[in-house]
Order: sequence, then C-alpha cells, then structure tokens
Amino acid sequence: MPSYTVTVATGSQWFAGTDDYIYITLVGTEGCSERTLLDKPLYNDFERGAVDSYDVTVGENLGEMELVKVEKNKYWVHDDWYCKYITVKTPSGDYVEYPCFRWLVDDKEVVLRDGRARLPKDDKTRLEKQHRRKELESRRKTYRWSEWQPGFPMSIDANTHKELPRDIQFDSEKGVDFILNYSKAIENLCVNQFMHMFQSSWNDFSDFERIFVRIKNTISEYVMQHWKEDFMFGYQYLNGCNPVMIQKCTKLPEKFPVTHNMVADCLEREMTLEEEIKAGNIYLADYELMEDISPNSTDPCTLQYLAAPICLLYNNSQSKILPLAIQLGQTPGKDNPIFLPSDGQYDWMLAKIWVRSSDFHIHQTVTHLLRTHLVSEVFGVAMFRQLPAVHPAYKLLLPHIRFTIAINTKAREQLICEFGIFDKANGTGGGGHVEMIQKAMRSLTFRSLCFPDAIKARGVDSPEDLPYYYYRDDGNRVWDATKSFVWDVVCIYYDSDNTVQKDEEIQAFVKDVYPGSNPGCITTEFPKSLKTREDLTEYLTVIIFTASAHHAAVNFGQYDWCSWIPNAPPTMRKPPPTQKGVVDVKFIIESLPDRGRSCWHLGAVWALSQFQENELFLGMYPDEHFIEKPVKEAMESFRKRLAEVSSAIKIRNEGKKLPYYYFSPDRIPNSVAV
Repeated sequence: MPSYTVTVATGSQWFAGTDDYIYITLVGTEGCSERTLLDKPLYNDFERGAVDSYDVTVGENLGEMELVKVEKNKYWVHDDWYCKYITVKTPSGDYVEYPCFRWLVDDKEVVLRDGRARLPKDDKTRLEKQHRRKELESRRKTYRWSEWQPGFPMSIDANTHKELPRDIQFDSEKGVDFILNYSKAIENLCVNQFMHMFQSSWNDFSDFERIFVRIKNTISEYVMQHWKEDFMFGYQYLNGCNPVMIQKCTKLPEKFPVTHNMVADCLEREMTLEEEIKAGNIYLADYELMEDISPNSTDPCTLQYLAAPICLLYNNSQSKILPLAIQLGQTPGKDNPIFLPSDGQYDWMLAKIWVRSSDFHIHQTVTHLLRTHLVSEVFGVAMFRQLPAVHPAYKLLLPHIRFTIAINTKAREQLICEFGIFDKANGTGGGGHVEMIQKAMRSLTFRSLCFPDAIKARGVDSPEDLPYYYYRDDGNRVWDATKSFVWDVVCIYYDSDNTVQKDEEIQAFVKDVYPGSNPGCITTEFPKSLKTREDLTEYLTVIIFTASAHHAAVNFGQYDWCSWIPNAPPTMRKPPPTQKGVVDVKFIIESLPDRGRSCWHLGAVWALSQFQENELFLGMYPDEHFIEKPVKEAMESFRKRLAEVSSAIKIRNEGKKLPYYYFSPDRIPNSVAV
C-alpha cells in the first residue's frame, strides 16, 4: 500500500508546542487519505522547536498533491500550537512543501496549499478555487475595519491586544506592555526618584544632567554639549529625528514678513535676502499644522502650551543650515515678534526651544505615529482581508506587517488613549494629538509616501544644493534597492500589465485601502486601481519601505536626539513670549518640562529606541513563504545590495562626531513593531 512521509515542524517561540491531538488529512487529485492521528498526548511530539516525521499509509495513490488539512483537538485543556511547515514525501520520492507559519488554537483546523505562489488565474481545479474563496471569506470575518477616532485611518476592530487574531499577536504580550516598559526604562536610567515630581522645576540647564545618561560615543552626549549652537539647530533639519520639515523657500510667505535688514548680518554671499532666495539658499520650516491644536489640560496644577512657529533657514557658504529668523505664531503682529540671531541671547535661545518643541510634536504624532504606524496598519488589515496566503503579494508583504497591528492595538490600549501614557508628559496629550492626526490626514497622499517624490516635493532633492543631507541620500539608496527587489518579484509572477489588471485580488486589496469602500480609511489621494507592473511595484515598495526603512529612520534616533530635554521639550509650561527683552534663564527653565514629565519623556524615548528581542532586519526572511528558486535568488540579490549600502554608510560615518546610520539596512527592522 502506498505510504507518504509527513514531516511537521513546530515553532521555536515560547509555548509554541502542544500536548493536544494532531490529525492530518492528505488531499490529492485522485483522492484523499483517512484522517490520521499523528501524535498521542504526552508522547513528547510537537514540542517547541521540534521536527517530527510520521508515515501515512493510504489505500491507493492520491495523485498530485493538492491540500493538507491539519486539525488540533483538545486533550485536557486547550493548548495552542504554532506550526511552521509541513513537508510531504510522496511514494514516488517527490517532496512537497506546505508553509504554515500560523497558530492552531482551540479545536481548529488549517487547510494548507503547497508553497508555490499563485495568482487567481493560476488556480485551475474546483478545489483550489474553493479553498482560495473560503480562506478570504473567513479572513474578512476575522479582520474587520473599525474607526478608532473620527478622521483617523481605519484600524482593526479590536479594543485590546487579547482580542486580536492569535496569528498577529505578539509572542509575549508582556514584552510590549508600554506601562511596564516605560517604567523599566525609567528605573534602568536611574531617574525613578524624580518620576513623581510633577510641578517641580529644575534649577538650571546643568540640572538636566541629573537625569541624562551618558553612553560613550553616542550622539546624545554631543547634542547635550552643542544644543545651544545654531549649527546644531539647523543640522537636525537634515539628519535629526524629524528630517522631513525643511523645504526650499521660493518666496517668503506673507504671514512671515522677514526683511533683508533683519537678517543682513547673517548672510555671507554679499547678496540680498531676495537674491539668496532666488539663488536657492533659503529654506523654510513651517509648523502651521500646530495652529489651534488644544494643549494638554489633563493636569489642573500645570498649564501647558503649544505654538505653531515658522522658521527661516539659511544654507551658508560652508553648506551648513543655520536659522535666520523665527516667528512663534502664524499671524504676524506686534504680539508675535520675529526673533533673530542678533537678539538677546535668551530671547533667541527660547525661540529655538519653542521650534524644537513643536518639531517634537510633529515628529511624534505625524511623522512617526500617522505616517508609519497607522498607515502600515491600513495596508496590513487590507492585505489580510483581500490576499490569500498563496498570493505572491501576500508572501512578499507578510514579513513587513509582522506585529504592526499588535503594536498599534497596544498603543490604542495604553499609550494614546484617554488617560494614557501620552497624557502624562506630552503637551499634545489629552486630545491634541487626535486633532493633529485629523488635520494631517488632509495632506496624507500616496505620492507623499513615495520617498523620492516626497523629497522632490520639498525642493531638497539636489545633492549639490544640500550635500550633507544623509537622510535623503541613504533613503534613496534603500528605496532603490527595495524597489529593484520588488520589481524582480513582480516580474516573476506578472508577465504583462494585463496580468496586473486582471488580478482581481490585488485590485481588491488596493480598493480596500482606498476610501471608496471604507470611508475614512485613508485619503482620496490614493490609487483605487493598478494598471501596470510599474504601478504594482511602486505600490508594494511604498508599503515595504514605509514599514521598514522609513519607520527606522524616524524612530530609532529618538533617544539620540530627544533625550536632552532642552533640545526636544515634550511640553512647555509658559506661553510663547510676545515681546523681546523679557526672557532670562529662570524664565526658560520654568518654561521647560518639570522633573516628573522630563523623566516620563526620557523613559519613553529610551524604550522607543530599542530593537525588539530577536529582531529581523531588512532582507531577513527566515520564514520561507516563497519556495521558488527565482524568488530566493531575488532575495539574495536584495541582501547583497543592502549589504553594499550598509558598508557605504559605515565607511562614510567613520570618524564623524555625528554619524548618520538610521537608514543603514543592518539597523532597519523588517516591520513597525516598536
């Protein structure tokens, strides 16, 4: 009688093994096997990390293998099991791989297709088409859209991490408990003695050093030493934590009436301000989005304030970006003076501090939360709803959605919810952060997520004009490498533009992201269909780049740039000055965050800057969802190109006091998971 050898691999995560009964049914084109028990309880099979083999005897040859059905039944109590893959050796000696990489919970069954990626047109048999349809029907019931706040991108319908499907939960919820992690960070940073000292001001700038942790050769210490200097203020617009605000100024806005006489002493080329603008040497950072945002009022004992400044920047003859003028509000007038480098020392210092505080808020809520976390979740939920496991785009995207929905759900549960951690130390807590996202959604377009387009739209794409803009240069390298890899994979499965147009699943995926089917899901400035292989390549590249590279670039520098409190104040306790000549050191210290809020802030930026345990970096695909040789070759080419980028960045950074490594592929996690 024909015999099939079935090899089953159990995951290596904690609690991945099971003592429950495991049954298997083999389905071929000529018939199916009987439901066969592979394991008996307490026989030490299916332990964590184990690979177990079994013989399944059948009455007659099953023909070409089509499906494998795996069932888990309770032995004593339900014992979840993570199955990595199943390999079937047929009587003829052929091996058929069935990737699984999912949890079996309760009395659940999973039906697996072999590992070859297939478009809808590739499924010929009734059984294949039926399996594809049923999988998506089940997924759409499990992955439902929900609107967490009006005007937000849509998110998954789950209020807590425990409500999520088991396959997208963290392996250990404890590892992503924001309250626990922030408290641990505060304890590890030895600042817990200040943690509850709200309303208690520091004595002077040096007093902030009492909570500042010096780690040898870090950017943070350099920031602490040089934060008052104009070059450090300007440098952060290029390579700091939020290098997306600087834009070419082609004409001074009427709301910012800077004159040549105001800044003449700072211009180095014997040109007027208007001539410098025409020459392309003047840039602008406008925090207009902050206007009318409600400041945090959750603590009645501490008034907190926000500002919506505008900053004029100068690219000097040494190609350094320096601040020329700062206006702390959007409406010019007597009570909204334009601060200048020629003003009193403390007037100018406080004006820059206000800009840095506004920059921090934009970074946290828009650049980081909205444009990486929340956007990636939209793509992730749509992927689960519209792409079956055999679709090549699903296999390609899944590693870049890993834990994203889980981390966002935990954030909604603990961090950005009402009375959450965000309220404790941030000037936009208590609802201001919600208002910011609602406003920022108006400018969230697909093109703004295409890295080269976003750079060009701000007029900062020329290396000759801005030679030290490493964020732009490194980002372009990683974008190009990622896009080339995606193109290689797309061309393996799509032989023409017509194939893209006729792929109803990829079109449904794109449509599910577009707001026509789910109002509020995302802005109307997103594609609602894809017509060419180039369109599909760009779309998939945006998803991968946003979740991996761009998140890394704007997340993992938070401790470097924001741990020195005066350089990135999370809140301000006095309103912006309305006149010059009244500010002294005491006024500035009393404006900056108190001891308690400073410690919460420090714990937050430390925790957010840490990689996950067992982090998977860009190009690492240990779960083999693809089994085809051409895709594996494309992955290897991708890894080689990424290694070249990492090497080039490492060489450039040698000897630099301010190295830039946030886009180095060996430091880019595959997905948004922190």
